[in-house]
Amino acid sequence: MAEDAPLPFPDASFDLVVSRHPTVTDWPEIARVLTPGGTFLSQQIGAGTNIELTRFFQGPQEIPEHWLTGYRVARAEAAALEVRDVREATLRVVFHDVAAVIVFLRKVIWTVDDFSVERYRERLADLHRQIQRDGSFVSHSQRFLIEARRPLTTPTA
Repeated sequence: MAEDAPLPFPDASFDLVVSRHPTVTDWPEIARVLTPGGTFLSQQIGAGTNIELTRFFQGPQEIPEHWLTGYRVARAEAAALEVRDVREATLRVVFHDVAAVIVFLRKVIWTVDDFSVERYRERLADLHRQIQRDGSFVSHSQRFLIEARRPLTTPTA
C-alpha cells in the first residue's frame, strides 16, 4: 500500500485508532475512519529528537516546522479533530562508547543523513575522544503524546 493511499477501511469504522512513532500522520484519514466520538491516541517523535547527534555530525541544523508539536496539533484540528490532550517529554539518551553510537545511527537512519562509518570516520574519531574525555555523549529524545477525538456531530459548512 502506498504511503499516501487511503486507509483500507470504510468511513467511521473504529472507536479507537492508535499509532506509535508514525513517520507520517494522515489526519484526514484518521478522522474519516473514526466513529463520531472515536479517539486517536498516538505517541509521536518530537521536534529536535537527538538533534545533538545530528549537529555533532552534520553541523547546525534547523528543526523543520512539520516536526513541531504545535504544527501537528494544528493539522489534527484542520482535519476537524478535537485535540483533547498533548503531553511532551524529553528523555536523555546517553552513549558511553562510539560503537553504541554507530549501532544507533545504523538503526535510526534519519538522525544523520547517509550515515556510514567510512563517510564519518573523522567525526567518529572526534566523538570517541570526547567520550573518553567526558565519560559519555548525551543526546535527547523528544516525544509527544496526542489524544484527539472525532466530534459527535460534524460541523456543517
